Amino acid sequence: MTTSLPYAEVIGDPIKQSKSPLIHKFWLDRLGIEADYRACHVEPAELVDYIGQRSDDPNWRGCNVTLPHKIEIMDLVSDPGGVRDNIGAMNTIVRQADNSLIGTNTDAAGFMAPIADTDWSGKHAVIIGAGGAARAVLFALKQVGIGEVTFVARSGLKASGLLMQSSLKGGVLPMDARLPEADLLINASPLGMTGKEPLELDLGSLPLDALVYDLVYAPLETGLLKAAKRRDLAVVDGLDMLIGQAALAFELFFGATPPMEDDIELRKLLIA
Repeated sequence: MTTSLPYAEVIGDPIKQSKSPLIHKFWLDRLGIEADYRACHVEPAELVDYIGQRSDDPNWRGCNVTLPHKIEIMDLVSDPGGVRDNIGAMNTIVRQADNSLIGTNTDAAGFMAPIADTDWSGKHAVIIGAGGAARAVLFALKQVGIGEVTFVARSGLKASGLLMQSSLKGGVLPMDARLPEADLLINASPLGMTGKEPLELDLGSLPLDALVYDLVYAPLETGLLKAAKRRDLAVVDGLDMLIGQAALAFELFFGATPPMEDDIELRKLLIA
């Protein structure tokens, strides 16, 4: 598929829930840039062909990568920034002037953006999930000096591997285990997303000053966030990370800084 305009995409399976096209098109319109951004449904078996086809299209600037491709995509592109070793997942692919493709990860910085004002050094975080998003979260938390990490995951082996690689203090629990007392709880899994299984957790062990952060943004107010609000816990929803990581990707795709002063209007559009 080709177009006469420069364009970028977000790929995943499923992809209908993605709000990335709304975000990027909003910024393109505000900046008067003649380009496009769209969603493209790519199943796992189609990933290699997709990359091959798009890399031959001179108007394709790159793509954002969501579930379930963040790990497999690393085998198909160059990794000049050492993302494979440092994070272990890519969420952004950029086409270079020489037609080569490089991969990076904007999730880590996007995740930290709404909570960067808090000192997390020495504190305890619980991460739900052990996939690509969890890898970016773990990397970001290590950078800010988190003291301990507990994974709650279906795949204890995968979670244990991530924890060991990070060299952080912590442990791994099954999904039905009681949550430990922690300062920060992050859902980095697709559980609770529209069309996925619900995430059912007992938050009773969290202290009243804990923060609950759900990376899921469809629905915006997930079951986890509703449960947290019932306990009067502070919450962060998935739109904050989505907008933060999208801003970094936008600059890579279109060579312009997004008009972040319009964030309030953009957020209203996304939750309409």
